[in-house]
Amino acid sequence: MSSEALIILIYILVLASFLGFELIAKVPPTLHTPLMSGSNAISGITIVGALLACNEMGYTTISKWMGMVALVLATINVVGGYTVTDRMLKMFKKR
Repeated sequence: MSSEALIILIYILVLASFLGFELIAKVPPTLHTPLMSGSNAISGITIVGALLACNEMGYTTISKWMGMVALVLATINVVGGYTVTDRMLKMFKKR
């Protein structure tokens, strides 16, 4: 990978991190949990990307291991998001 590509990727990472922090900081606390638990389903996209990184398409061993770690973490995130959503919805059910 060239140094130009690496600088562009680092720039995108920093910009996305800053943008995500600013967006989440502006969400009121009453909406934070439903918004975040609902948006955890979007982590399915991360799972697809991790599966592609684990693939045998000429990637290096390091990218395969990083893809496996991303796959495990994204799966934990999705399951946790659905668990939080389920607990939150149970709070609103009548007994």
